[in-house]
Amino acid sequence: MPSDRPRWFRRRIVIGLGLAALVLAAAAAVFALIRPGDVFNPDVEFRAEPEQTPVREEPKDKKGDPLDGFQWAQYGYSKDRRRYLPTREPLRPPFKRRWNWHGDVLLEFPPIIVGDRLFVLKNNAVLVALNRKTGKKLWHRRLGHLAASSPAFGDKKVYVTILERARGTRAGRVAALRAKDGKLVWSRPLASRSESSPLYDDGRIYFGSENGTVYAMRAQDGSLSWRFKAAGAVKGGLALADAKLYLGAYGGRAYALWQGDGRIAWQAKTKGGRLGLTSGNFYSTPAVAFGRVYIGNTDGHMYSFSSRDGRLAWSRGTGSYVYASPAVAQVPGGKPAVYFGSYSGTFYALDARSGRTLWSRKDGGKISGAATVVGDVVYYSNWGKRDTTALGARTGRRIWHSDRGAFNPVVSDGDDVYLTGFASIAAFAPRGR
Repeated sequence: MPSDRPRWFRRRIVIGLGLAALVLAAAAAVFALIRPGDVFNPDVEFRAEPEQTPVREEPKDKKGDPLDGFQWAQYGYSKDRRRYLPTREPLRPPFKRRWNWHGDVLLEFPPIIVGDRLFVLKNNAVLVALNRKTGKKLWHRRLGHLAASSPAFGDKKVYVTILERARGTRAGRVAALRAKDGKLVWSRPLASRSESSPLYDDGRIYFGSENGTVYAMRAQDGSLSWRFKAAGAVKGGLALADAKLYLGAYGGRAYALWQGDGRIAWQAKTKGGRLGLTSGNFYSTPAVAFGRVYIGNTDGHMYSFSSRDGRLAWSRGTGSYVYASPAVAQVPGGKPAVYFGSYSGTFYALDARSGRTLWSRKDGGKISGAATVVGDVVYYSNWGKRDTTALGARTGRRIWHSDRGAFNPVVSDGDDVYLTGFASIAAFAPRGR
């Protein structure tokens, strides 16, 4: 049936559709050019490292001070936050449970280990000291209304950051307590909230806050050594290596600051959110190893920067948020690797040099917390499933599973594994030991 429209009208429609198609094609081409995608810059420095020395139990003094001995003294174990504990001998499943402690409220971050003590900060801002061998509660102190971080230890004191120091107050605090009995040594109010797990080094503590302020404070009395203002909120902890502090901020900016005075050594910017037109946020705590800084971003990527000058070495997309802090390790017989999970429900082991996939595991759910490598086993918890899985760090094969877990799964003293569930901590030892 012939059309009622004149021929010139139909011609205009055809031309208009053609122009629209050209515009869409051009937009797609531009997007392909500006989209961050997976990046690999092979000329960025990568430093090989000797195999790490296995952890050894340090002898106690004659007085039997319970704070003497092995230390997992801050979030991420080492000050560069690698989340890797080399062990004297294999510490592998199957496990038997030695004790279990119920915290009654959410435990978003794991405890630290100091000699025969575990120190854990609950989400209701109560700091608890447990006996490492029995799980018995020794003391507790309420420090505010809301918290989401791990404490740090140094100079016989435990240091904590608090999100909200009182109900309805969107400002936190930082405090120091005597480790042996929980007595408050000092407390300082903060202008904003903080969920940045503190780091102790050589008489100072370092942490960030929600208004972008990074603090260096004297551990003895909480007086200010220096402060730095980042371009966005600093949610994660700071990592320390080569006299520099490394951190990520909201707005997609990564920084290296000189430890002595807080001056900028370098800064780098990402461009990965909203179709590549804006930056995602760094919630992750960075890990520093092999001359690189590894840090996850809510734009769905894991990033690797040069620790010397901040050049982007590689970035790898996962399809969803990467809140997780990475674990970085070269286990015996394996390659240097970066281990982390994504909100997509997939757990990755990437080549630390190139960012290429060594192996991956589709688990479903949502992986939000950090992984931990103990010996040659990597552990991660799934927030969506509230469980924990242990995989062979070289192969990715599942070797153990627990029906408890939420965010950050385990810490270890080299003999036992301490698993943080949604609201509990359990100690596990290898069967037959």
